[in-house]
Amino acid sequence: MNSKLLFLLPLFVLFTVTINAQSLRLKIENESKKPVANASIVANNKVIGITNLSGEISLLKTVVENKIVLISAQNHQSLSYSFSNLEGENEITIVLNSENQLDEVVITAGRKQENIATIPSSVTIMTQKEIQQQSSINTNLSSILGNVIPGLGTATNKATNSGQTLRGRQVLVLIDGIPQSTPLMNGSRDIRAIDANAIERIEVIKGATSIYGNGSGGGIINYITKKSPLVDSFEGVTTVGTTFNPLHSKETFGYRVSQFFNGRKNKFSYVLGGSYDYTGLQRDAKGIPLGQTDGLSNSHQANAFVKFGYDMDEHTNFNVVYNFYGSTQKAKYISQAGVYGETPTIGVRGIEPGKEAGTPFNHNFMFTFSKNNLFETTQLDISAYLNSFQSMNRYVAAGTAWFGPGQTMINSIKNGTRINLNTPFTIGSLSSEITYGVDVLNDVTFQDLVDGRVYIPKMDMLNIAPYAQLKVDVLENLIFKGGIRYENATVSVDDFNTIATGANNTGSIFVKGGEIPYNATMFNAGLRFNKYEFFNPFVSFSQAFAINELGRILRRANANTIESLETDPIITNNYEVGFSSKLYNLNVTAAYYISTSKLGANLVDVGGYLVAQREPENVKGYEITLDYRFSDQFNIGGSYSYVEGKAKFDDGSKVYLNGSRIAPPKATGFITYKPTSDWNLQLSWVNTGCRDRFELNSSGKYNNSEGPISTVNLVNFAGSYSFDKNWSLNLGVENLLNNNYYSTVSQYRALAAEYVRGSGMTTSLNLRYKF
Repeated sequence: MNSKLLFLLPLFVLFTVTINAQSLRLKIENESKKPVANASIVANNKVIGITNLSGEISLLKTVVENKIVLISAQNHQSLSYSFSNLEGENEITIVLNSENQLDEVVITAGRKQENIATIPSSVTIMTQKEIQQQSSINTNLSSILGNVIPGLGTATNKATNSGQTLRGRQVLVLIDGIPQSTPLMNGSRDIRAIDANAIERIEVIKGATSIYGNGSGGGIINYITKKSPLVDSFEGVTTVGTTFNPLHSKETFGYRVSQFFNGRKNKFSYVLGGSYDYTGLQRDAKGIPLGQTDGLSNSHQANAFVKFGYDMDEHTNFNVVYNFYGSTQKAKYISQAGVYGETPTIGVRGIEPGKEAGTPFNHNFMFTFSKNNLFETTQLDISAYLNSFQSMNRYVAAGTAWFGPGQTMINSIKNGTRINLNTPFTIGSLSSEITYGVDVLNDVTFQDLVDGRVYIPKMDMLNIAPYAQLKVDVLENLIFKGGIRYENATVSVDDFNTIATGANNTGSIFVKGGEIPYNATMFNAGLRFNKYEFFNPFVSFSQAFAINELGRILRRANANTIESLETDPIITNNYEVGFSSKLYNLNVTAAYYISTSKLGANLVDVGGYLVAQREPENVKGYEITLDYRFSDQFNIGGSYSYVEGKAKFDDGSKVYLNGSRIAPPKATGFITYKPTSDWNLQLSWVNTGCRDRFELNSSGKYNNSEGPISTVNLVNFAGSYSFDKNWSLNLGVENLLNNNYYSTVSQYRALAAEYVRGSGMTTSLNLRYKF
């Protein structure tokens, strides 16, 4: 061998060894340990590599060490991975979950990102893919959630979500943490508060929780809006579609247009988009127009969404978000009343008097600031928000609560600030962290008639609530979470007169206003043991604070001073035990809960008026979900949920809570089949069971919301086909078997005007272009 080559050989070997010592080989696999090819590795908003056909890539350690790297691949969930202490590491294997596996990171439960396996409570997550799939059947969020979420009542097929409770109690609806619900006077229009296309994911935290304040006795639904990409890029999604009844198509055609853009350029990021949706005439299975009482026929829905972000450095960023949502009905038909229990209320040609009913506007504006190294490892999140909301109820020719005709509207303006900090630390050798901060909320809510009469006086609430939440790894894989929140609220009400129920101001009384103080300390505590995937149990206790239905109490005042009214808050106690289990391709979750409160707010029929019943309440129930993945192409699943509740009177007697609170048992099932990577087909089933708890009154009729409920079975279909990476076609069919039925709310309300059938078969066809 040449002497020069012999001289260079040791240098070559030394160079090779040095390079290998500085290199790191990543191996990306799926859950089945198969390599994931073409996975992108992103650091500092730049793609630094793509895996080969073996799912492997070699990187210099200096490029990724002490950095959080994003790993993403088509048909898989993106994963953020932190590389630290790489000395001696030459190869790391990372597993990406497929899109049909549970997305494990949750934000809502503890106001910070945490793994679902560490949370001692029941959580359901809807991913963006699941939202898109359900949206191809029906874009109404009340229907989407009612068909999927265990414990949540099914949709009403109306513009309101009245009676759609979670575990028998009111649910607090949020958009990126901004409250949409109006607990001071529940208008039941909070679930339909944003368009599904603007949502990245939906997190549902079940059971009483005070982590976000007033009104979450049943839990929280948090709509998390679309995020901008993490790498420099420009992307967009265009959707156009139509809906119609294929069996009785006359006047049923509707349309939908949606356009969203998102992108990033260096430190700037953005999401811009909007949608417009028109729903044509809704007909039942026999082709008869549906009754129009709070209906969706001939309704127009619009949404505009803007999000801008700026990364000041790798630790600090801020975002500005604005969302507008509006949905109103321009009815071409009016209701012709039927007979409850015998004939349905139907739609006939006519013009509805009064203003267009629905949600004329819902404005949300939020500014957020985040810094993850405020004090070394302490993370600071500050958000300031404004919500302005109006709901317009339908015109009533002869009101029961006021004299003559009228139309009411609920107005609510909320503004607030949230300061949230999270600090990790150790207690001896125990890994721990504390989340703490303060919420400040001003909520002004009132209800007037459009002619100027005051129905519910202006309620001006200021709430200042400090809180702290501790998490400790007590033992290996045994996690304790406990917290405290102090609610310090004051509601101011000016002097007012209750609305007259007869001519010449008959029935109106003067009520002297004042301030109503509310002070309460809420606690929560829970344990979760997550060592074994096949059995991951938890037990928890939590409380919620609610000033529910104060408006109804004020408008039915029969005393001359605020102090004489029973306005105490509802403190809900939730006791729960449950588990999750993963055994090979089988996933199972189950939970049993008891929810109690010393005071309630069950709306009962008293002389034709719905009045808040303040007796103690006890609600119990359980939920079970399961799914089994036979292969990457075929999986099945389903759920069952049951809830029941009673109120207890001073004499010891008990009475069932009515249908506005307690939903009938619900079962769901689905079969998903992907014959090829281009096709995705799903057949789903929703069953609402029977509930018959009440007797006829002395007039031979059922009281309001005490009607019996019969079983309803609905089958839906959702299918999609991808022509290429840009174009896809989605087909959805709601009520595939064209079942002729009455919705749950139509049955339990026991009112002729609301005895309306559900929609017959409805087809949705959407063309989608993604770039």
